[in-house]
Amino acid sequence: MPARNRSTAVVYCEANFGAQDGKTANGLVRSSEKYEILSVIDSTKSGRDAGEVLGDEPNGIPICGDLAEAIALAGHVPRFFIFGMAPASGMLSPVERRAVLDAIGRGMNIVNGLHEFLNDDPEFAAAAVAHNVTILDVRRPRAKKNLRMFTGHISTVTCPRIAVLGTDSAIGKRTTATILTRALNASGIRAVLVGTGQTSLIQGARYGVALDAIPCQFGSGEMEASVVEAFEGERPDVIVIEGQGALSHPAYLSSSFILRGSRPDAVILQHAPARRWLGDFADVPMPTAASEINLIQTFADTRVIGLTINHENMTDAEVSAAITLYEFELGIPVTDALTRPTDLLVDMVVRAFPKLEQRLLSAR
Repeated sequence: MPARNRSTAVVYCEANFGAQDGKTANGLVRSSEKYEILSVIDSTKSGRDAGEVLGDEPNGIPICGDLAEAIALAGHVPRFFIFGMAPASGMLSPVERRAVLDAIGRGMNIVNGLHEFLNDDPEFAAAAVAHNVTILDVRRPRAKKNLRMFTGHISTVTCPRIAVLGTDSAIGKRTTATILTRALNASGIRAVLVGTGQTSLIQGARYGVALDAIPCQFGSGEMEASVVEAFEGERPDVIVIEGQGALSHPAYLSSSFILRGSRPDAVILQHAPARRWLGDFADVPMPTAASEINLIQTFADTRVIGLTINHENMTDAEVSAAITLYEFELGIPVTDALTRPTDLLVDMVVRAFPKLEQRLLSAR
């Protein structure tokens, strides 16, 4: 999306950019339809390029030491201050509170993806009124009377539904889902992404819900309704559904609502071969790709059609070796969405749904 159609923003990610808890900031510098990201705030990486820190190509988004530096570099006060971290607690620390209040004091609107709703905090609410700014609590669900139960209307969605699930949290599911959606559209296969977390909604996903903020009773229904809305609103060839947590995860269980509510026809599994322990639970071993596939296919009437690699702590040669090994072991196509050609993702989908090949051929 052209920069003139997006609101300018600075992303706050102190001491966490490029790390697991910085996944909102990490995602925004890679893709943002809604905001023009001018800079990232992280004093521990000040002076570096955000793309380079993520292991990507330099993207021209600088990392600043504080908000004053970010404003000086921009030459004006950006419209939005986005809180770019997703800590397990979902709450602000005292230092982070001061940073957000500083931004409000400078006249910046706030985008908050935490479980802590800042509009409910008297200090933040008063500051917002005093400085005439808006606080967007992205994870706030609708009133309970407006939440939706599962109805079975998912059966009216006739295009393939593909969920991108994973073996852990913060493992790259959203990134792979975003790249897959773009690659399908570029190939002539009309695809729409349904977001299920705060980051994809901040990035600009037109359909979706922050699933981990929805009461359990409504999780499957909200998931179903979001997919139905995407189908009725876009009439796509494919719907891609962002995953959350992992079905095997001891704490983050949103995948169960995704599998039950959206009833995906297929799953692409994201896995980090070099990750030995769960990201937020250092004493819990990572599941294997094979065990997660077995769990998913036992839990739901679906099939895993491919594996995508998170290459953290791996050399390119190790990624290639892992791709070869997993293809042999699992009997499904394997790729890395970030370091391998995106055509491989498209081929993964077309191989599973051959009727889509007509769209692919007409585009070529």
